[in-house]
Amino acid sequence: MHNELLWLAMLLANFLLIIAAYKFFGKWGLIMWIPISVIVANIQVIQTIELFGLVATLGNIVYATSFLVTDILSENYGKEDAKKAVWIGFFSLISMALLMNLALYFLPLQGDEFAATTHESLSTIFELMPRIAIASLTAYLVSQRHDIWAFHFWKKRFSSPGQLWLRNNLSTMVSQLLDSVVFTLIAFWGVFETGVLWEIFITTYLLKWAVAAADTPFVYWARKIHKRGNFLMS
Repeated sequence: MHNELLWLAMLLANFLLIIAAYKFFGKWGLIMWIPISVIVANIQVIQTIELFGLVATLGNIVYATSFLVTDILSENYGKEDAKKAVWIGFFSLISMALLMNLALYFLPLQGDEFAATTHESLSTIFELMPRIAIASLTAYLVSQRHDIWAFHFWKKRFSSPGQLWLRNNLSTMVSQLLDSVVFTLIAFWGVFETGVLWEIFITTYLLKWAVAAADTPFVYWARKIHKRGNFLMS
């Protein structure tokens, strides 16, 4: 249960960090979280673990929280602010990939074993794999733009304050389904057998679904903070 307990602790840590960012910085705290989430997720994803009897990668939690943030932005500030946050995340992901891959062209100091080891480790984490990069960027844009559209689609039909949980979950769970389908097909189609593809897809989506189900109380918490408007660094 070691990994499972750590996973739950990380889930709570992500939610509380988002609330803290919002409490301290207001809307910009939420927008700030989007690039944090996509960059950290793309670093964590290289680590494979066993979780609840399934093979999974890290990064699912922090990436899934970006949907929580766009839903909070949509609810409290409207569609346009949520869209800007998505584009900021997209730009940050491209910038990280470009800058870190340029850094890898530098030659480490000759004779310095630590420098050589560091260079090799950075290459493992940041070396651009075109197919994975395209899959990640495409899945991010498709799923996030759908999430914003779907949230406001459901908000027109379930507009009461008490139905926030419904529009949050309906938009997020479908968006994360799209994200998992697009990423898995682009990144791994033809690389793995169909059975392995299904396992990757199901595992990834189940974990994201669990995050979406758990984030509902924090959407309500964020709305309460917004109504009070007493941000610490406003």
